[in-house]
Amino acid sequence: MEFRDNVYELLNTIDACQCFFDIAVNFDLTKNYLDLIVTYASVFYMLSRIDDKKAIVGLYNCAYEFSNGNSDPSFPRLGQMFIEYDHPWKKLSEEFGPHTKSVTGALLSLRMLYPRRNLSADQWRSAQLLSLLASPAAMLSPTCCDTMACEYLSTEVMERWILIGFLLCHSSLNTNADSQNLWKTALRSGLYLTVIRDEVLNIHKLSEDFFDGLKGYSKRIPDIKECKDYVITNCGALRREKRNFLRNALKELTKVLEDEPALLGPKALYVFMALSFSRDEVLWLVRHAENIPKTKTPEDYADSQLAELLYHMEKLRTLLAQHRYVIQRYHLQYLSQYDALVLNDIIQGMYVCPEEESVLMSSFVSTLSAMSLKHLDAGEEFDLKAFRLDWLRLQAYTSTGKAPLALKDYPDLAKVMNMAQFHTRMMDSVNELLCETADLSILCFHARVFEKLFSQSSEDVSMQRYLTAFPVICSHFSQCLHPLCPEEVSTVSPARQFINMQCFQLCCATISTARNKKLKKSLPKKGDVPKEKPGTESLRKDRAIVTNLDKMHQALTELCASYSICADFTVFKHIIVPAEFLLSQLEIRLNKVIVQMANYNQSTHEIARPSDLLAGIQAYVTSLHSLSCYINIDVTRLVKNVLLQQTQPLDSYGSQTITTLYTNWFLEGLLRQASSALIVHCPTTQCFVNQNTENEQSFHAEEYADICGLRSLAELIGPYGLKFLNENLMWHIISQVGELKKLVSDNMDVLVQMRANFENPDAMSDLQKKLTGCENVLKRMTIIGVILSFRSMVQEALGEVNVSIYCLKDLISPEGDIKVTLSVYEMASAAGLPCEIDPALVSAIANMQTGHQNNIHCLATAVNHIAAAMFTVQRKNTRIQLQEFLKVASSILLQLGQNVERMEIKNRDSIYVILHMIVEQSPFLSQDMLETCFPYVLLRNAYREVHKTFIHTMG
Repeated sequence: MEFRDNVYELLNTIDACQCFFDIAVNFDLTKNYLDLIVTYASVFYMLSRIDDKKAIVGLYNCAYEFSNGNSDPSFPRLGQMFIEYDHPWKKLSEEFGPHTKSVTGALLSLRMLYPRRNLSADQWRSAQLLSLLASPAAMLSPTCCDTMACEYLSTEVMERWILIGFLLCHSSLNTNADSQNLWKTALRSGLYLTVIRDEVLNIHKLSEDFFDGLKGYSKRIPDIKECKDYVITNCGALRREKRNFLRNALKELTKVLEDEPALLGPKALYVFMALSFSRDEVLWLVRHAENIPKTKTPEDYADSQLAELLYHMEKLRTLLAQHRYVIQRYHLQYLSQYDALVLNDIIQGMYVCPEEESVLMSSFVSTLSAMSLKHLDAGEEFDLKAFRLDWLRLQAYTSTGKAPLALKDYPDLAKVMNMAQFHTRMMDSVNELLCETADLSILCFHARVFEKLFSQSSEDVSMQRYLTAFPVICSHFSQCLHPLCPEEVSTVSPARQFINMQCFQLCCATISTARNKKLKKSLPKKGDVPKEKPGTESLRKDRAIVTNLDKMHQALTELCASYSICADFTVFKHIIVPAEFLLSQLEIRLNKVIVQMANYNQSTHEIARPSDLLAGIQAYVTSLHSLSCYINIDVTRLVKNVLLQQTQPLDSYGSQTITTLYTNWFLEGLLRQASSALIVHCPTTQCFVNQNTENEQSFHAEEYADICGLRSLAELIGPYGLKFLNENLMWHIISQVGELKKLVSDNMDVLVQMRANFENPDAMSDLQKKLTGCENVLKRMTIIGVILSFRSMVQEALGEVNVSIYCLKDLISPEGDIKVTLSVYEMASAAGLPCEIDPALVSAIANMQTGHQNNIHCLATAVNHIAAAMFTVQRKNTRIQLQEFLKVASSILLQLGQNVERMEIKNRDSIYVILHMIVEQSPFLSQDMLETCFPYVLLRNAYREVHKTFIHTMG
């Protein structure tokens, strides 16, 4: 109610004073007057759109009455006002009837400006609009005109003034040809007007319905229909051509100003004109793309090249911010050395000048004359808002009907003051001017269309370099929100979504480029004639022929170039760094790609060879490094982070890594079959190989568990990954050791007697018969040996790291402190160096204080590792204990040889060879020790017999 009363009072005062309005003379006064009218009409139109307004006001009155004991005194008037404005345009037109003269006069001042601003693209092109290169001789000359502020005034704003203004004061449409022509011109510019945010008026429908209910306006209805048909038929194509022109014009303007930023001084007006024109066209497209009319050419309301226009708009904004000092320095000198002098001459030539107006104009001259470069160089901030406010006050004084000094009689004064006002804005309010001419924050309320325009631009390869303009525009959104609505300031999702989609496209381009590089050509079918003849590889390629790889490379280049528009930007107090966002997305996707390349199938136990995966990763990494040629990102850091994550069981996002996949595969696929003797360990070639069986196996073990494959595995998952693999291997070993401890516990009494009587053959023979689970012991020890043999091969593969173990060996003795021993051995083991005592096995057993074609050759490895680990845990001298074991074993084997007819000696030669292997592989035993208790001739004969058996079996 207060707003309505205040507007009533102001409009009546303006009419009583017989104020004069002319956009070219008293620009600020006229603009504020027309803005007041449109704002007033928009408020009551939006009020009429609220369905529950009566209920809301009723609740308010009840709450007021509960709080104060009586109802709100203004409630009856408020209720009556709601009833009156149920049909807002009819009521508003009645209210503005007395103000028709003032409103029409203000609107008719646009009759020269609006048609000049509403030209076609061909007319712009003929006039070489916005081109600094059109007249090189005048490039350094300042851009001046009689109506500086009118040149960047939004045409959308003028159309809103005209169309809503003539709805309120429509009588002049029947009496004034200029009014009618201006109104028709505005009606031909589009179908919709923005009221606020995403609320629009279908102006033709509204006007037709409104005039249809008024007497004497039947002739206006055909005019409205004719204008609507013109818009539907022609306006889409005309606007598309305007956007095409502006794309090229802004591109040229940006290039010239980037090369010569000093031109921002004399040609600053060109920049704001370009931004204002472009903003009008972007918002027109958004309004109409949200409500596409029925037309034969719907493609006119889509624009796959809009990204380029937005990009150049942001580029111009960036140039203004970067070269603010250049602009200020130029206009400071212009104000003090030209505007002040010209203004002083005009004032001196005035015959009539009342005292108050004289004081104001004298202050203008003194303010401008006092400005100097030393203040600017000293870093002082200029605040010229008082100057502009005084100029607005002077316009009000000199625009009344009975003013002794009429501004319309002094057009030169108005021209100089309007120009000086623009120059002062270049000193202290460039950002405010940018909000007037280049603010696209309203796109926040047209999210669906905004996303659609982004998708259309992203599909055009030539536009991909400009895509970052979309998330950057999200930084405008904070300007359109109100502090009384804090819930709206809550999200950066549009910017995040755009950058995410952009990163996805870039990742796809990168991955596709890498994939195309490594794809092999398909082999010709049988009987097909080869298309290429020998020597074709030497022929020069025609680069005019664009291959698929060329297209991918171009897409990658264009997408990378889009990140050069800005290093960072702020959306709702969130700082977004596109390059870092890209790195995070590349990290996520590279992790996924590496896991996908492993091709692990848990059900069939299939997985890619480590060497193949390593080659694939190297190809992708090489392709990723090409990104640094186009965009300033640290690809090396990215790759290190990803590969380091792949050495852990889970990556930073909780997903499985190749460390987990290969650990599961080697345990469940390879070693499980090796435990069943389907796969055997070959110590000669240092690999695992498949046994010849009836059932064909799904993989060849030698392709995964050979020297090359395990080196690739070590390079892929590194020491951390191998540590995880070792921990899982140790878990399986410990489970076997646990079963062995049970068997030892069951046979403890017999084993103690055997140790005491190992030199008594008869007693030993009787004691051996009392042992139970001998085959079980042999099987479990063999499984342990297979696992430890595989682990030894993996450690050797990791051992390419250049670390000397000897300096570590000298630090400890086997019987030293177990914690110190483990720490040093773990250091060596992590480097892939061989250790006398397996630290992982020692640690695993310490935590248990609570308990040839069959891979039998792995038994020696198992005995050595288990014995060394056990004795270390018990803090005993490993060398002495193993020597005692050697004596007992030798004695028992020699006793077996004396009983020729007994069944126990059927594999005697193989047992002799295993004993020799135990001594050879042990760092604590030597050949000399063996010969003191076991004749070498028996070993020689055993090797000969085993070799004969092998030849016979293989033959």
